[in-house]
Amino acid sequence: MTRQQLTDTARQRLGIAGLNDLQQRVWSSAARRLCVLSPTGSGKTLAFAGLMLQRIGRPDGRVQALVLAPSRELVLQIYEVVRRLAGTYKVAAFYGKHSMTDEINTLRAVPDIIVATPGRLLDHLQRRTVAIHNPAVLVIDEYDKALEMGFHDEMSRICRRTGTPGSVILTSATALDIMPDFIDMHGAETIANTTVNVADRLHIAHVESPARDKLDTLVGLLRSLPQGRVIIFVNHRESAERVAARLVAERLPAGLYHGGLEQEDRDRAIIRLNNGSTPVLVATDLGSRGLDISDVQTVIHYHLPPSAAAWTHRNGRTARVDADGNVYVITCEGENVPDYVSWQHDYVPTGHNDSPLHSDTVTLYINAGKREKISRGDIVGFLVKQAGLAPDSIGKIDVRDHSAYVAVPRSALPSVAAAKDARLKGIRVRISPLK
Repeated sequence: MTRQQLTDTARQRLGIAGLNDLQQRVWSSAARRLCVLSPTGSGKTLAFAGLMLQRIGRPDGRVQALVLAPSRELVLQIYEVVRRLAGTYKVAAFYGKHSMTDEINTLRAVPDIIVATPGRLLDHLQRRTVAIHNPAVLVIDEYDKALEMGFHDEMSRICRRTGTPGSVILTSATALDIMPDFIDMHGAETIANTTVNVADRLHIAHVESPARDKLDTLVGLLRSLPQGRVIIFVNHRESAERVAARLVAERLPAGLYHGGLEQEDRDRAIIRLNNGSTPVLVATDLGSRGLDISDVQTVIHYHLPPSAAAWTHRNGRTARVDADGNVYVITCEGENVPDYVSWQHDYVPTGHNDSPLHSDTVTLYINAGKREKISRGDIVGFLVKQAGLAPDSIGKIDVRDHSAYVAVPRSALPSVAAAKDARLKGIRVRISPLK
């Protein structure tokens, strides 16, 4: 695809006004070995996706490009961007806890581009359900995180099995101290994002808790904040459970995200955060990177981050692209504050706001999705015709392989319940609000 075709497609399908500086520089690069260093939220996905699509040939029945990413959530995020840009190219996503049967069925027509977690792709290569030979492009997204998560051996084995790629693109939020020993990166060009300084857009405040148990202070802080998305970071799963339970008891619209939850529960927590039905999320550092979360206005450090990298990545969930962001650090008397944590001023919560955090929406679960040929348009048509909803009252819709999620006004639940026996695109489905 030409650069102009990609630019036009990005405007039409991704809704962007134009490329930012990082994306322009990457799309213009002639390097066959490239490292892209830029903070989370600066547009790296569109940057490497555009360059990748410029470098592959016409669809020819083989895998031409391979994108490795360290988490399921990141794979899905990349897949959506690439799929919208890719035009006639077939794009497939492979990741853990996904139906292997569905993935094998996808491979009946060989994809041009595969986006995958290392473990799941290696599984396919070992099963010989897919063959990849000398791809035109290999991308390793969030390479630094992939190393942190222990994927070095898997990535090395994948590269031995797939041969020598024509182009390699590594991306990272931080400078790379160690280059991969399983790919020739000799003479690699580095494009670092020097025009975006996220720190300049962060407004960091300190909140003193009068007690070692910070829950009362957190509740007061949340009730002082205006409407918007908030992520609260804690250091342990047990703490996340405890904090989230207290917020729910206080009737604050909070969700929960940590590694001890089932993948489906983690997915639903992010869906509900993004569509506004639970605009507050309590998370461990698992939620600080690799998630497709947009428009987070506020990050709260309930616990102090355990490392400088955690401080950076947590704060990187807000002030993304060109937006400003607010960060609050809660401490108690005698708590040791590490050198990498700093703030600009102190803040005393009032416990009141004219437009407080709340949610007037609820997320509906539908037990049918892409594999049942259900589209966003089908869901909108059903809710308008069968439940009597106004089209502009229907919020964000997420369609997965065998399920879909849609945000609707809480007041519309009786109308939706009355339409429970209607068929969606000829299919009898179950529609119910997520608890």
